[in-house]
Amino acid sequence: MRLTLSARPPFALRAVVQSHGWARLAPFSFDADHAVLTYVDLLRTGRVVEMVINEAGDGVTIEIEGGLSEPERSEVAAKVSWMLRLEQDFSVFYDLAKDEPKLNQVEEQAQGRLLRCPTLFEDVVKTILTTNTTWTGTIRMVEALVSRFGTPLHTDPERHAFPTPGQLATTDEDMLRSAARLGYRAPYVLELARAVASGALDLESLKTSESPTQDLRKRLLAIKGVGGYAAANLLMLLGRHDFVAIDSWAVKLVSHEWYGGAPVGRAEVEAAFERWRQWKGLAYWFWDWSYRDQT
Repeated sequence: MRLTLSARPPFALRAVVQSHGWARLAPFSFDADHAVLTYVDLLRTGRVVEMVINEAGDGVTIEIEGGLSEPERSEVAAKVSWMLRLEQDFSVFYDLAKDEPKLNQVEEQAQGRLLRCPTLFEDVVKTILTTNTTWTGTIRMVEALVSRFGTPLHTDPERHAFPTPGQLATTDEDMLRSAARLGYRAPYVLELARAVASGALDLESLKTSESPTQDLRKRLLAIKGVGGYAAANLLMLLGRHDFVAIDSWAVKLVSHEWYGGAPVGRAEVEAAFERWRQWKGLAYWFWDWSYRDQT
């Protein structure tokens, strides 16, 4: 089965995949040599499929082994469109970036889209698993969570879909600590899964919410394990770019870019991108950091 979806130009699949590290986290995988993105997903019908995504024409093709029912086709199309942000319009950001030498490459390189998971639940869990650890540690924890609790792909049982809130809600903290080695993050992930599975927390509604960004930020910060840095990143995945994800790396970059390496803090990072207003998160993310290799 093959589906074809168009994207608002400019679009480049590789640019989306390389926007950040999600493509390295299960159940994603990326063949860099052939620019093929794959994702294993549990559909609402209970069927687990592997989506094989290629750039084609003005968008992408999605190949799935076997046929799909009409509801399954619609679900796959909607999920891939969301994951790759196919309909998102960055024209205002591009117009602003043309006058900034450090950003005037973004339109030509089709930058702006950040790869995201089909559910905000998965994005939040993965974001929590990036806190206070190395990237290698995040990859390991996500892989363990997926392989231990996710539903296997029938054609390749070694690969699994990301576990649903319901699947994680039925486990316990000790299991998450021992089987997935989540450490102190285990109770955060368990509480989140149970809140979503029970209906007490409707995370997915935030994807289409028209609430002000500040309100969405407060709702994200109310999730245990989500601090200011994590909330800023999650807002970016929701298409809200009003905040810079400030960590020690951001402070170091701003210090070298504008202050000659002198010590700076959050205030200086925020001031550096204040003029970008609702686009400040994207401006920081895709800035041409000439000092990147010297920090």
